[in-house]
Amino acid sequence: MTWLKRLGLPLRRVWLLLSLLGPGLITASADNDAPGIATYSMAGSRYGYGFLWLIVAITIGEVLVQEMAGRMGAVTGKGTADLIRERFGVRITLFAMVCLLAGNLGTTVAQFAGVAASADLLGVSRYLLVPAAALMLGLLVLRSSYKNVEKVLLALSLASLSYVITAFLVKPPWGEVLKGALVPSMSTEPGYLLAVLATVGTTITPWGIVYLQASVADKGVKMERYGQTRADVVVGAAWGNVVSAFIIICTAATLFVVGIHVETAEQAALALEPLAGAGARYLFSVGLLGASLLAGSVLPLSTTYAVCEAFGWERGLDRSTREAPVFYGLFAAMIVISTVVALIPGIPLFPLMWLAQAINAILLPVILVLVLKLINDKSIMGSWTNRRWQNALAWALTVGISAVTVMLFVSSGGGG
Repeated sequence: MTWLKRLGLPLRRVWLLLSLLGPGLITASADNDAPGIATYSMAGSRYGYGFLWLIVAITIGEVLVQEMAGRMGAVTGKGTADLIRERFGVRITLFAMVCLLAGNLGTTVAQFAGVAASADLLGVSRYLLVPAAALMLGLLVLRSSYKNVEKVLLALSLASLSYVITAFLVKPPWGEVLKGALVPSMSTEPGYLLAVLATVGTTITPWGIVYLQASVADKGVKMERYGQTRADVVVGAAWGNVVSAFIIICTAATLFVVGIHVETAEQAALALEPLAGAGARYLFSVGLLGASLLAGSVLPLSTTYAVCEAFGWERGLDRSTREAPVFYGLFAAMIVISTVVALIPGIPLFPLMWLAQAINAILLPVILVLVLKLINDKSIMGSWTNRRWQNALAWALTVGISAVTVMLFVSSGGGG
């Protein structure tokens, strides 16, 4: 029985750690949603291990940005949209919310594109599965029973762990993998720049900032216990991006080396053949569907909460449609628009997901600038403002994303 007691102590420690993890882990794990899987698959198949350095840089950026959001939530007890309205007024709030809405709508469309792609792989008509998914998500969220299904969707999403196993099965050249992770490479070719923006946009998201801060504020986290939240953010970002890196490694080792550039879900599923064989398409489609449904249910709701919070409109699932017409109307509009776009005949689903994430990154600096202004305002944050190194890194991230955006427009214009 002594060995049982010895085993019990580390198990209790692991359980304690898991109990402390929350919004940070959920937010980071959501990076590996349908557009995330599509983006990393396309990047790995086109540029090989040369994109791994970007994952390392993005991990640092994600920890930095999400920690700021969590700290603001703990200090103020308010959401991002609420603080933007109080500090900057209606005009800037309107501009920020339009950017947030545009980015989140694009990402929601990408989730439903993921449902459509999984339907094609499973041999089910997307014209049946996508509307059915939209109806199911609407009923789940609006009837507040989503929590009962969340564990199932999370379990389906864990199919992305199969990339970690596959990477060791295919035995990639680990020396090249390490070089790709440590040695930055850059190109001004439009496709490469678009891939950079898509990779940034699927990892550091405006909705992630808003969601994390609101979650910390809603939980009533105080600065006395903020260390737990900081650990949650760091562990969550690290874990989410480890999986992202393995998706790139797998697609580079299996597809890039034979010249297959992923454009469809069927091509992306080939990366899992070393693990699942003929069942790769089904393993991939199940993971894609679970990730799509999980993120597709959270994104529209978090968006409507933020927009209604910013302008003081009635919000919440405890309100009736008559009491909160904007809240319910905006939620329904995001679901309907996403469903319609995903069902457009002949629309390229994987490139659509890639483009949606690039748009997310292009709009991200707007939110980042406002967050940096807020977190360095002593009247709001007191003694919990950013340190110099935090500001330096955050501004470098903001300027870097903006510079890549400018380069993309310039190179695209020159090429045309």
